[in-house]
Amino acid sequence: MQRLSGLDASFLYLETPSQVMNVAAIVEVDPSTIPGGYTFNSLRLEMERRVRGLPMLRRRLADSLTNVDHPVWVEDEDFDIERHVHRVAVPAPGGIEEMAALCGHLVAQVMDRKKPLWDLWVLEGLSEGAIALVLRMHHACVDGATVAEILGELATSTPEPPALDAARVKESAGGASRPGMAFGGAVNFFVQRPIAAMKLIPKTLPVPFEWFKRVRSGDGMPAPFLAPRTRFNGPLTPRRNLAFAQLPLGDVKRVKDHFGVKVNDVVLAMAGGALREYLQARGELPEEPLVGLVPVSVRGVTEDDLIETGTNKVTGMFTRLPTSVADPVERIRLAGKYARQAKGHHQGIDANLLRAYAEFAPGNTLGALMRLYSDRRLSGLHPPIFNAVISNVAGPDYPMYLLGARVKAVYPMGPIFHGLGLNITVMSVDGELNVGLLSCPDLSPDLWDLVRGFGTQLEELVAAVEADANGDSSDDGPSDTGRQSE
Repeated sequence: MQRLSGLDASFLYLETPSQVMNVAAIVEVDPSTIPGGYTFNSLRLEMERRVRGLPMLRRRLADSLTNVDHPVWVEDEDFDIERHVHRVAVPAPGGIEEMAALCGHLVAQVMDRKKPLWDLWVLEGLSEGAIALVLRMHHACVDGATVAEILGELATSTPEPPALDAARVKESAGGASRPGMAFGGAVNFFVQRPIAAMKLIPKTLPVPFEWFKRVRSGDGMPAPFLAPRTRFNGPLTPRRNLAFAQLPLGDVKRVKDHFGVKVNDVVLAMAGGALREYLQARGELPEEPLVGLVPVSVRGVTEDDLIETGTNKVTGMFTRLPTSVADPVERIRLAGKYARQAKGHHQGIDANLLRAYAEFAPGNTLGALMRLYSDRRLSGLHPPIFNAVISNVAGPDYPMYLLGARVKAVYPMGPIFHGLGLNITVMSVDGELNVGLLSCPDLSPDLWDLVRGFGTQLEELVAAVEADANGDSSDDGPSDTGRQSE
């Protein structure tokens, strides 16, 4: 028995039919590299074999009315691979937009909590003989880094199936008795939580004062609920839409090196520019900068006794996006400046503070409040907390094979929330930067226009680099300014 952390369990409590807490990875592959050739049955058998070495994929939720604390994970003794691996045909002509439409439908479906919270959909019928593998997992099981780790364990550097780790095959979440679950939960809830609260309050008191001080000085993260409203900041419906793009990672690194910034700064600059052009074309561009939430992994950060271990080891960093600037070179300079300010502020806050407070999440109460918030469409009545989630996941810079099939693209997807209806995730794999957008079609039916803007923004930045290389800018031009800012 392994009890969920408060943050892991919160994603269960926050889920409603219109706010589905699924995380997904859409992997486009070439099945011609699979040893012995591709058939759905053989691929499912290989996945069944791999699951034996992935304990996380064999556990399910358990709970009871007498348990006053968060649910627990237990081993699924009735695990059946046929309940988890499925196939479906992509509508003709099998292009990327047809694939995205089908993936949007899959991502929007609530998972069955009576079995392990994951499934794998094999999408057949794509153009040029490709297939796509859609791995869906509940956010209670994984965060972005965990998804990348699972893909890393399923993927190999060669098409041949790997040997399984014997220790991981034997690993088990175990079972759970109702008395044991209830007793452990009562100890946590009535003894450990009050003690943790008394230790947590002194750590928390300075945070809002320091935040307010930094906001006034303009040197830090923007405060929540001060973001301008956009079309993405409204109530959700149960529908989802996706859009993808693939960009040369070499061009991104070339821009990064020239302007003396980070890859993440280039991503933020492209996101800011794409959002600017998208909203401006619709007459909806706010004067003030948009605000993005950048998930930050706290893996490797020492945990104290205020929190329990869990799968989701992540916090968030607020940063302004350079949407108020027209010049692409000025945007990348500003993106780097905003990111440095946010990072400096974020590093001054205890990385585990959010996770510590999540331990106090009241399951039934939080779930009821979330349903009320959703049904009454209350997200449209208060200022947005922020405008979009922007994640940057670093993948392997070499060819990968997933279940024997050569990987052509990986598009990871995170959930969206009421009032926060845009998730932008990029992942670098084998020399390509894969861009995935997820939203709600009732907020943004033309998401492909936005994702195409990422390619346009990169082209403009590469053109600026080439112009500098050809001597078309002066020594005190934007590129030198960008380098000096580092």
